Amino acid sequence: MLNRVDLRVLADSAAELHRLLPRAGLDVSAAMEQVRPTVEAVRTGGAAAVIEATARFDGVTLSALRVPTEALTDAAQRLDPAVREALGVAIERARLVHSAQRRDDVTTQVVPGGTVTQRWRPVARVGLYVPGGLAVYPSSVVMNVVPAQVAGVGSIAVTSPPQKDTGLPHPLVLAACALLGVDEVYAVGGAQAIAMLAYGTDESGPVDLITGPGNVWVTAAKRLVRGVVGIDAEAGPTEIAVLADETADPRHVAADLISQAEHDPLAASVLVTTSESLLRAVEAELTRQVAATRHVERITAALTGPQSAVVLVEDIDAGLRVVDAYGAEHLEIQTRDARTVAERVRSAGAIFVGPWSPVSLGDYCAGSNHVLPTGGCARHSSGLSVQTFLRGVQLIEYDEAALKDVAPYVVALSCAEDLPAHGQAVTARFTS
Repeated sequence: MLNRVDLRVLADSAAELHRLLPRAGLDVSAAMEQVRPTVEAVRTGGAAAVIEATARFDGVTLSALRVPTEALTDAAQRLDPAVREALGVAIERARLVHSAQRRDDVTTQVVPGGTVTQRWRPVARVGLYVPGGLAVYPSSVVMNVVPAQVAGVGSIAVTSPPQKDTGLPHPLVLAACALLGVDEVYAVGGAQAIAMLAYGTDESGPVDLITGPGNVWVTAAKRLVRGVVGIDAEAGPTEIAVLADETADPRHVAADLISQAEHDPLAASVLVTTSESLLRAVEAELTRQVAATRHVERITAALTGPQSAVVLVEDIDAGLRVVDAYGAEHLEIQTRDARTVAERVRSAGAIFVGPWSPVSLGDYCAGSNHVLPTGGCARHSSGLSVQTFLRGVQLIEYDEAALKDVAPYVVALSCAEDLPAHGQAVTARFTS
């Protein structure tokens, strides 16, 4: 079912390795030109343009963008008790982990009379996007809202696509917002939602930062408004890579590859292994398990697409080079001494260690965050965290003696850069 890439004779060229690794075809640049008119229309036309775009793309005619408070309360009251309990566990564990990420201000005395303090201040207002489409994601409400709240963000707006029958976001999304105490929720999806958050309307003020995953149109819109607002990342289709040796259980590996393929036909499932016998056993398990799943067509499309593959490697060292080059959103380590192997990984959004830490655990109830970099961006970017919602602000405080002591060095450097007024701004303080 999966494509095969044999890298047992692995070239030293990093460029060649990147070329051979499977990737989803996602042309954000082309999508940008298609969503640009929508984004521009919302910038100039406000709520009316959002309503028009929602009618055109989602087939829903909105009378108002904001979800009434009663709808949030009603969704929470109607929530299945088992789901309520599960969301409660997810929220509790997420708060525990994210609370440990808070950063304290640090003051460094550079010289007597001269200090630099690193302060951490939350963004004032954020817009959190919760996708709809092929699945419903109350878990994404948790993953976006909890770190923002822990960071101390004072104003939180959530937006999620409306359903055709109600004109509101999915009731599970509304219920999750209610459980988290978020009452500013908008029934808007797609590029128009990103533009609404960035530019504001009569109903909603602009935000400072937008976070949350979405489809290619959402990603393209986020790229267009970057700079007007901050964005967390350009999230593409979900990915799982599994680094496994002959000790891995093929049933576990197959089930985990399927779990992420279930998201989207463009989802990537990649097995990197040293063992041909494991490969054959996983393929047999995939055939058996896929046939028993609910979303057979979607999963089959994902597993057989060019973005998914089995990559054969000579040994674990070679496997680590491959997974570091791939930079998976989710990386499982199912090998002997899995913790030691996991500690050697340099590039991954999140690493799941050993047979009892599947990606699905992180999707919901591990306490970690599931909004993670995709498309190889884990080589340079991190997943959503409390830090995403904080800004580092430096406070510089020197007294007269400390400034006088360093003045010659400031003058020397300002002259070297042909910016003499910089030096004069210092020396002027010591001349009459």
